[in-house]
Amino acid sequence: MTTTDSRADRIARFPFPFPRDQYRYSTNVEPAGHSTDTVAGSWGDTRIAIDAHYHRERAERERILAEDPSRHQCLPHMVPAAWDAMLTLMRTLADEYPDTMTLARRGVGWYWKNDLLGIEHTFVFGDLDTLPAQPLVYICGQIQEDVVLLDQREGELWGDAGLVTFAADWSFGFDVGMSFLEIHGPVPRIHSENIITRAHNFLMRLEPGQSYRRTNWTLTVDGKLDTSTETYPEWGKDRRTLADGPLDEVGDRLFLRTEVQHLIRLAHSGAVMFLIRTYLLPFRDVASVPEWGERLYRVLEDLPVDMAEYKGISRTREPGMRWLLTHGNVEL
Repeated sequence: MTTTDSRADRIARFPFPFPRDQYRYSTNVEPAGHSTDTVAGSWGDTRIAIDAHYHRERAERERILAEDPSRHQCLPHMVPAAWDAMLTLMRTLADEYPDTMTLARRGVGWYWKNDLLGIEHTFVFGDLDTLPAQPLVYICGQIQEDVVLLDQREGELWGDAGLVTFAADWSFGFDVGMSFLEIHGPVPRIHSENIITRAHNFLMRLEPGQSYRRTNWTLTVDGKLDTSTETYPEWGKDRRTLADGPLDEVGDRLFLRTEVQHLIRLAHSGAVMFLIRTYLLPFRDVASVPEWGERLYRVLEDLPVDMAEYKGISRTREPGMRWLLTHGNVEL
């Protein structure tokens, strides 16, 4: 677990998402639980990532939930899956961080201890009276990942529960209750190229306990974690001010945003759990790794217009490329 937040640490653990100079949508899944090396360091040795931002991001989640409780949704039939997700996350935390996290059976109940937060609690699985909050609210208050739970029925997956406070230009409150295919309906190219169907079929075949991961990316202005549809009035103008502002500011204001998404089939309920962890790195730090700066420029240069529009980077892509050309040692 990283306890410092130096620039070198942030760069070393950043999950740079581009293996080549061109980006197109793909399922890009791989088995989880192993470290991936980059030219700057490595990432991915744990399924739940706790780092120096732990307390700050938890506080930000608590603030967002207090202002907008709709970020947590759990349809009635998903209550067992929410308990399943909580216990699975506790087991994972205790396994990956044994020095600070403990989960043990205590008679008919469970004993949970989180030394990072001074939590020591005994609960009975399925008995809400033994928890201080709903299961997803309770456990998501102790991790940095967003959580979405997919129910599997009628030959489809349905996004019927979750807690999402750090969405990138989408709304979980709007999507809850939709099928997996409906949720991804607006994404360009993935239907005509059959990508979403392959992803859906892959998830349907996940066995209990199996876990995989994938990455996704976009660009974010001023390092905001919460760029959900609900808060667009607060951050939407940032794209314009960056595009119209001084080029010298782009390196510090424009961030490469990578999501590491873990996909886990829950053993008790059979639901599929998405863990979505967001990492942000300013262009100045990206460009400090020469291979990253040049590759990011190539990806942005090549990205089709429809994909740039869907990702919401039509305004910020061009100033980002100009800054990389000027400061990123990009060779044309």
